[in-house]
Amino acid sequence: MDIDIPEVKAELEAVFARYETALTTNDVPVLDELFWESPSTVRFGGAENLFGAAEIAAFRAGRSPVGLQREVLRTSITTYGRDFATASITFKRVGTGKIGRQQQSWVRFPDGWRVVAAHVSLIDPPIS
Repeated sequence: MDIDIPEVKAELEAVFARYETALTTNDVPVLDELFWESPSTVRFGGAENLFGAAEIAAFRAGRSPVGLQREVLRTSITTYGRDFATASITFKRVGTGKIGRQQQSWVRFPDGWRVVAAHVSLIDPPIS
């Protein structure tokens, strides 16, 4: 299997950048578009376990748009062949002092790249 085919990785990096912009600006239609419309899609968050695109969409529709800004600290995007990828970041939520972790599994479908599984969590910063 080919890992990180340059043009495939560039595609996923562009889609991920679109996701990040949509997330921090609360662009719910784009967020809904980028998650696979399936009961098999899963998103685990800081305080929620969401199974299926309908639960994820309902969460997004009801979430406050306040305080979504964050500083991405580190990004790792890896593609596996032409149709599967993972995107992982660490981030600092503005004003909280917490370190966030986000990991997504992406699959290329006929209508484009979609998140099929995601996990988001916050931890205290490491003691230096």
